[in-house]
Amino acid sequence: MTGVSRGDARDRLAGRLVSRATASSALAAVHPPTQGSLESDMASLNDTKNVSNTSDTSDSRLLGALGILTLATGVVDAASVLGLGHVFTANMTGNVVFLGFSLTGAGHVAASDCAVALAAFLLGAVVGGRLAARGGSFKAAIRLEAAVLSLAAGAAWLLGDRSSPSRLVEISLLAAGMGIQNASVRKLAVPDFTTTVLTLTLTGLAADSSLAGGTSPRLSRRLGSVALMLLGGLTGALLARGGVRWPITGAALLAAGASATSPPRRATAAAPAP
Repeated sequence: MTGVSRGDARDRLAGRLVSRATASSALAAVHPPTQGSLESDMASLNDTKNVSNTSDTSDSRLLGALGILTLATGVVDAASVLGLGHVFTANMTGNVVFLGFSLTGAGHVAASDCAVALAAFLLGAVVGGRLAARGGSFKAAIRLEAAVLSLAAGAAWLLGDRSSPSRLVEISLLAAGMGIQNASVRKLAVPDFTTTVLTLTLTGLAADSSLAGGTSPRLSRRLGSVALMLLGGLTGALLARGGVRWPITGAALLAAGASATSPPRRATAAAPAP
């Protein structure tokens, strides 16, 4: 009995499919596609392909810009830690900890240096956030960061890097520039490319690895972020041997390169596909 009912069901389904095919053929006979409609469809298809290609190129340029900024972060922190009193200007987690040390008299970092860096970083983040909220592009934000870092480089060349007032000026400008960068990159929300913090990236490498039962998503991007930060620190340390002005100048040039590479997209645009 079950076999008969299943056979009937198959017959009914086949009948429906034949009826739909016949109806479609009849409709095409009554309203055949014109040359104009075919050309319109082909144009729409070509437009879709062009948009897709443009999006892919834009995403590649954005990831390239984020990579350059990650490299610049390593250079900036090398300049501030090695040449400006062991204070961070990009990694604010370290600054908060150092501030706690200095308030107890421990360590070798002045509380004033940490406080200036934190305040300047927050000010830069406010500027970057306001720029994004008003529809400013990521490219414009990074161009502004490059200008601020260039001012820091100019201060290092004109004022030197030994006196306390000069050091505070350079710390504040570097931290402000990095605040702009952080706020703008945060709006993009590109996975595993924060450009300044590697803690979550390293956690993802381990927690999502095959050893932990994961599939290691975005492995190349995560490894690339770590490698670029490491290379930035290495480069900054080598440049700092000639004075802090050199790594600061290098960071400004890298930020300018990131601005030139970045596509003119809004800071709230959709992130590249993982």
